[in-house]
Amino acid sequence: MHEVALGTLRRMIVHGELAPGQRLSEPELCDLLGLSRTPLREALKLLASEGLVMLRRNRSSIVAPLDPAALHGLFEAESCIEAFAAGLAATRMTAADLKRLRALQERMELLRERGDLKGYFDLNQRIHRAIVAGAKNPALLEAHDLLIGRLARARYLALAIQGRWEQSIEEHRNLLAALEARDAERARHVFAQHIGRTGDAIAAFAAARAKPKPTPISPQP
Repeated sequence: MHEVALGTLRRMIVHGELAPGQRLSEPELCDLLGLSRTPLREALKLLASEGLVMLRRNRSSIVAPLDPAALHGLFEAESCIEAFAAGLAATRMTAADLKRLRALQERMELLRERGDLKGYFDLNQRIHRAIVAGAKNPALLEAHDLLIGRLARARYLALAIQGRWEQSIEEHRNLLAALEARDAERARHVFAQHIGRTGDAIAAFAAARAKPKPTPISPQP
């Protein structure tokens, strides 16, 4: 049963329905998910291993805060993996692979027109994985799969930042064009730039949230 709780809570955290720093009340979550505490706690432990939950001794767990320094390292690693994979994919993807990728891109653009952020993001994740898979390197894909889950929340939040969604879809168009042209250097450059801009957007967002709010000065009597 903990798999049900795991999937539901992961989606809620990634989509921002459970906000960074929010307390996770076990009784409330048990009622919400229709589970006992044992499978819920198993799910929370797994989410903690993914960096999404912070477990606290003798206190309620919380949704893990966004850590700008940790995010920088994760996005740097993602950029290295995905840009390198895109260069390989430009020469290794088959015509059928590229046809499927174009179909995914067209579906993603329709979701953008409808304003379906959750659907867009889920398809965006599939596109990123399809490009890495197109490198035809199982070890590279395995490393990517381990990393992308830890970045899902940050990447989703980045799309919600003003202007980033439109910028992101244009970058995906440019990436697809480079892959279809079999231009490995261009594909590497576009994908690295795409990940870098996403990382910069969410790092600025996380840093702004981490700043202490100024204490208002009370007027003197």
